[in-house]
This record gives sequence, C-alpha cells and structure tokens, in this order.
Amino acid sequence: MTTTSRLLHLLSLLQTRRDWPGEVLAGRLEVSHRTIRRDVDRLREMGYRISAVKGPDGGYRLDAGSELPPLLFDDDQAVALAVALQTAAASGAGIEEAALRALTTVRQVLPSRLRHRLDALEFTAIPAGRTAPVAPDVLLALSSAVHAKEVLRFDYPAGQPDTPDTPAPVRRVEPHHLVTVRGRWYLVGWDLERGDWRIFRADRMHPRTPAGPRFTPRELPGGDVRQFVAARFKGSDQADAWPCSGSVVLSLPAVQVLPFAGDGVVEDLGTGQCRLTAGSWSWVSLAASFGRFDADIQVISPPQLAAAFGTLASRFAAAAADATR
Repeated sequence: MTTTSRLLHLLSLLQTRRDWPGEVLAGRLEVSHRTIRRDVDRLREMGYRISAVKGPDGGYRLDAGSELPPLLFDDDQAVALAVALQTAAASGAGIEEAALRALTTVRQVLPSRLRHRLDALEFTAIPAGRTAPVAPDVLLALSSAVHAKEVLRFDYPAGQPDTPDTPAPVRRVEPHHLVTVRGRWYLVGWDLERGDWRIFRADRMHPRTPAGPRFTPRELPGGDVRQFVAARFKGSDQADAWPCSGSVVLSLPAVQVLPFAGDGVVEDLGTGQCRLTAGSWSWVSLAASFGRFDADIQVISPPQLAAAFGTLASRFAAAAADATR
C-alpha cells in the first residue's frame, strides 16, 4: 500500500485498542518495525499524540483526547459502514430512514474513489422472519439503564388488553444485556419481583422515569449472554442444548436432508438413507420435526422419541377420522 494508505490504516489500528506492540503493528501492515517507527513519527508531526509504551515488546498508544480527522476512512471501513447502514432495515431498530439519510450524508463527503466503491455495493437485506421494530428512544433508554446499572421500571403488556380493575403491574428489573436476535430486540435482566432471570421483548416494553436505584450486577448463569439467550430460546435453563434430543434413520439421501436439518447432524448411510440427530423442546415436537421430511422413519434412540411417534400417530389418526365423517 502507499504511504498515505499505510498511515491511515495505522491510525485506524491505534484507535481500536489502548496499546499496540510494535511487532504486531508491523505484522498487520506487512512492513518492518523500522517503517512503523517512521510512520509513527510522521503522525506525530501531523499533531497526533502517540506515546511510546515501554516493556519487553515495546509499542505505541494513541493518547486520549487526540482529535482525528472527520470521516477519514480506509477502504475496509467504508465497506463496513455501507454494509452496516444498508442492513439497518433488517435490524428491527426502527431507524431505516435515518440509516439511509446517514449513508447519503457519508457518501457526499467521501473521496470519489471510495464513493464509487460504495455505489457498487448494492444488496437487499431481508429480515430472518418477522421483525418487531423498536423505537430508537426505547433502545437508548434500555441501553442507558444497562450502562448506568440502574433498576429499570417499565410497563410490559402481557398480550391481553388491560382492564381498569386489573392493570398490568409495573415491572422492576436489573438490566444486564441488550441483545438482538433475528430482527428482534430483547433485554436480559434479573426480575426483582420474581427473583429470577428473564428475557423481555423490547418492542413491548414502555420504560418509566425516573429510573430506580443503582445495583451491583449479578453474575449471569454461564457467564456468556449469547449462550444464555440461545439456551432459553431452546427451552433449557442450563446449557445451550435442546432438552430433548434423538436420532432416526430417514429413507432419503443425506444431500436432500442436509439443507433442512437446521442445527441437526446428518450422517450419510449410503443406499439412499441417512441418520439425522436433532433436538427440540419436547419429544412430540421432535417427532413432528422428523416427520416433515415425508419419508420412512426408523427410530434409533431414545425410547421417549418412539413413544412420541405413537402419540402423534394417535392424534393424526383421530384427525383423519374426523375429516371423513
């Protein structure tokens, strides 16, 4: 890359973390440590406050308060910004129009070379399933409560209309994480009334002011919010795994099953058969998921899965009998 591009990339790296060992910077930019020292000196001459870090590895640090040139992007940053703004429509954050205006504003002040790259990056972001847009001010209120470690007070309709005699109670939660999953936003928090962890849909939350008192954060079960949310969505209170898991042999080639297996494991058995191991929140739902492949099924394990197929058989037979009456 040219010297100008290298300086821009170096400045971008220095913004992302506090300390950068010189050898690491040299490796990222594919230059010598001596070149890094010269580039740092050039940036210092331009007015950037970059301190040398002492130690066995040595390194550099961009001092706090250093003013950076506005809208100075390298190629990768410009592409990342365009992708992020164009996918905002699928985020469920209710900022589609604002994101489009932001992208238009950024495009106008970029160099022509980067502007052409942005214009060439055209795609359509399709949400995964139905989205539930959330007002930006609600997201800001939830995120601010998480950051400030303040008890969040909010109304949370249960899906049924309230009546004057039984209004929905005000919920009080210690907010811990704001997450987005497939176009929906959720708040993970400790419910003070129920004494347990809960996951709330942000599109149904109506924060109240003022906020409650500050709190000391509790440790989230498992320590990882991604695994915690994934486990709860699977109906598990513990590990990120389905409560019910079983295996069957399907009279279909593996290549026909694999695209629709989800998080299941497909094993090719040859002779037009495959083994499928999958999970679900109940044995009956698991049996029904295997039945969707429209093929002969042989249950391998466990016995609960075989019993669930019997339950489904009885239900389907009753439904067929009703339809012929």
